[in-house]
Amino acid sequence: MSQLVVKTLGELTIHRDGEAVPLPASKRTRALLGYLLLTGRSHRRESLCELLWWKPDDPRGALRWSLSKIRPLVRAGDEDRLITDRERAGIDSTQIEIDRRRLAAEIDDEDTALSRLEQISEILAETLLDGCDLSDQPTFAHWLTAQRQEIERLRERVMARLATHPDLSPGRLLPLARAWCEAEPFSRRAASNLITRLEQFGFADEARDQCDVYTQRFRQAGVDWTPPTGDEAQPAAGAEAEPASAGPFLDRQKIQFCMAEDNVRIAYATVGQGPPLVKAANWLSHLELDWDAPIWSPLFRQLAMDYRLIRYDERGNGLSDWDVEDLTFDAFVTDLESVVDASGLERFALLGISQGAAVSIAYAVKHPHRVSKLILFGGYPAGWRIDASEETIREREAIMTLTATGWGQHNPAYRQIFSSTFMPTATPEELEWFNEFQRATASPENAVRFLSAFGDIDVRHLLGKLRVPTLVIHSLRDQRIPVQTGIDLATAIPDAEFLGLESDNHLLLGREPSSQAFVSAIRDFLGSASGSNNR
Repeated sequence: MSQLVVKTLGELTIHRDGEAVPLPASKRTRALLGYLLLTGRSHRRESLCELLWWKPDDPRGALRWSLSKIRPLVRAGDEDRLITDRERAGIDSTQIEIDRRRLAAEIDDEDTALSRLEQISEILAETLLDGCDLSDQPTFAHWLTAQRQEIERLRERVMARLATHPDLSPGRLLPLARAWCEAEPFSRRAASNLITRLEQFGFADEARDQCDVYTQRFRQAGVDWTPPTGDEAQPAAGAEAEPASAGPFLDRQKIQFCMAEDNVRIAYATVGQGPPLVKAANWLSHLELDWDAPIWSPLFRQLAMDYRLIRYDERGNGLSDWDVEDLTFDAFVTDLESVVDASGLERFALLGISQGAAVSIAYAVKHPHRVSKLILFGGYPAGWRIDASEETIREREAIMTLTATGWGQHNPAYRQIFSSTFMPTATPEELEWFNEFQRATASPENAVRFLSAFGDIDVRHLLGKLRVPTLVIHSLRDQRIPVQTGIDLATAIPDAEFLGLESDNHLLLGREPSSQAFVSAIRDFLGSASGSNNR
């Protein structure tokens, strides 16, 4: 069988049995090739068209042409590694050597030689998929930016290994220790390593200054940290029991599919290690785009450092089936049940956000023996139709009409209605991403159906039946769901705790301080008991 070797750092190249394979001149085709290789799985053709061909009159035709150019490039003997059907397309990359995947494995290998680590650091300085940027395709641009950030994280991991390497001289270790701190300003290991090195090499005054700087920085960020003193720190051996870098998690995110009772295909993803934490789906979601999101992916990545995080796309959006008959609250609960069963979980912690909170409540009452702890953020027990005034109903129905007529348009003005209430403090760039994310996540028809289904939610009668330790978190100035709703929710749930976050946002921005408070609260609440009875 022919051996294929792919280089994605720098310009994209393919070598078959050591010989360079000429690539198509089309930048979009090369971008598609890089995307399929790095994701290593099949994608809906509609998603690929939206990703790379938003403007042509016939995007599906353009996609077919590009796939026809890619097919011979990745063929190995008689094996066709481009897997396509009428609905999906992807590359089976399991037998293809891809540089990013190989380099990540070498970084994790304790036996990798010092000279090779130094070489890897230089290789990772190259631009991923250089020359494949598409400024007119914002979704692809965001994906590529996220991938390049992953390369930076890989380089930070190499830097950490070099900065703590026992075979390097002091003259080389100290600059590496400083560079590691610059690359990871909130890394406890990096800070401890720098201070320890400064003390070892006779820079006591600077060590004390840096100790003060990091003590204040970590305190403001809510990060526990004890400065190293004297010889007690051993950075080369890993002085602190700090979670592993989030860098490799994107590569290890495992997306699978299960079938709900009505034969609807549900996509779910597993990432990280530790006690299981299931996040109930909330609109909108997309397992691939969520993980790259500049808005909330930092939250997912931090949680995946401590827990086996399981997420899924509910029916009608994301990677799950869009063409479904049943798009109701009961179906949403069934989707959660299907994912839990497919994941083989007996007992787990459950996180519900926005309307996912009501789904989580219904599940926890129905399956109290399986939910160890329950976290609800930005949740509500009753939808907008419940006990609503005629004025409220008219307003919501008007929004649904706007959604039906504007969801698929290029002009995002109508989507700004949602964005400005979900995240009023978001930057223009973040709102632009969210606007495009909405369009890529669901069809106009399903968007309207979701809005209608949310109006009928009513789990008020279940709140008093909850017998699961519950933490209710709510942004104090949430403009989508008022904080009083969260307070009422916590009041109605027996023995529930309440935490208010200093934020205006219904969906937290990963960069805002309240996001760190959100993650810290979950860690404190779950402790070590959340996975004690998991399978």
